[in-house]
Amino acid sequence: MSRIHALHCANCGTVYSPFELHGASACCQQPLVADYSLRKPLSPLEGINQADSSMWRYGALLPLLDEANKVTLGEGLTPLLTLSRLAAHYGLNNLTLKDEGQNPTGSFKARGLSMAISKAKELGVEGCIIPTAGNAGVAMAAYCARGGLAATVVMPRHTPEAFKEECYWYGASLELVDGLINDCAARVRQLNAGGELLDISTLKEPYRLEGKKTMGYEIAEQLNWELPDVLLYPAGGGTGLIGIWKAFQEMKTLGWLAPDAKLPRMVAVQAENCCPLLETYLGRQPNCHNYTGRPTLANGLAVPRPLGEALMLNVLRESQGTVVAISEEEMLEGMRELGRHEGLFVAPEGAAVWMAARRLLAQGWLRADERILLLNTGSGQKYMSNVAGRAWA
Repeated sequence: MSRIHALHCANCGTVYSPFELHGASACCQQPLVADYSLRKPLSPLEGINQADSSMWRYGALLPLLDEANKVTLGEGLTPLLTLSRLAAHYGLNNLTLKDEGQNPTGSFKARGLSMAISKAKELGVEGCIIPTAGNAGVAMAAYCARGGLAATVVMPRHTPEAFKEECYWYGASLELVDGLINDCAARVRQLNAGGELLDISTLKEPYRLEGKKTMGYEIAEQLNWELPDVLLYPAGGGTGLIGIWKAFQEMKTLGWLAPDAKLPRMVAVQAENCCPLLETYLGRQPNCHNYTGRPTLANGLAVPRPLGEALMLNVLRESQGTVVAISEEEMLEGMRELGRHEGLFVAPEGAAVWMAARRLLAQGWLRADERILLLNTGSGQKYMSNVAGRAWA
């Protein structure tokens, strides 16, 4: 049974009921974060349902109150793959990749949208709307279809055709917008001015974050509760980066990690074409509110004004991490290397993560003897129209 007991505003801490429908916090229009009763004893044996081979194995630490409302396609428990050939080539001792492209709908977005749509169903929602760079819209369309909810998806017109086609096949209403995801968000506000639909935008409701945090629980469990030294993650909206760090903090409180366990240094990887977090991190702008980005091969990184910027910066500060921005040509090089050396056809976002590791190794920020974990967030199959004919260097 879920141990959720409250929601709080990420900015000011104001407490909200987890038994009512919420978007962003009414007080600050900032993300709401779920809190759980973690001080009562709960061992991994009690807290993890070993019979469940999906993210829902961590149900006691997730917000769903009634299993009857669960909307699932078997998401989660994706593999950790040892990249031994690339490691040997670059002199690394321990290089691993978690392949989120093996989720239903082909990306890590399946986790957050499974959770968000399950809670929407539990709270009586009949229809949802989302601005998306691609994968999140596909996932919402699929889970709304699975749960019997209406779905409206708004995505950039230049999004690869595969994403658009999937939304149509899942029966979603799809609207195309000239611009990036922030322009889609503006259109969502117009379309949903009366509030008939639940806005499932990144961090504008509390529960996509809870689905994404299951990556952190899985990483710990799959590594026998010993975390990597460095974790590199492609951060557009940043929900996964924030969620994984949230999971690590919860596990420390639960005692699932050793009291002296050192948490990974977290690396947020962005595209050079759209790197608002890097610009703020380096002090070149006060925040991302007026940042203007450009399209990128890594559609999921084209998020110029992420609502979760402050939360991402907090993760980097607490973990002593950093931000790296990767060029379009570097992404293609990373896709080639992971494909030719490891048999992995990753999304450009996943390739960017590998290239960020290479750069940090060359700069001395990463050491060859450290345990390095890469997160690939999606399947390269979705991006064929972006990268077709570019496999040759």
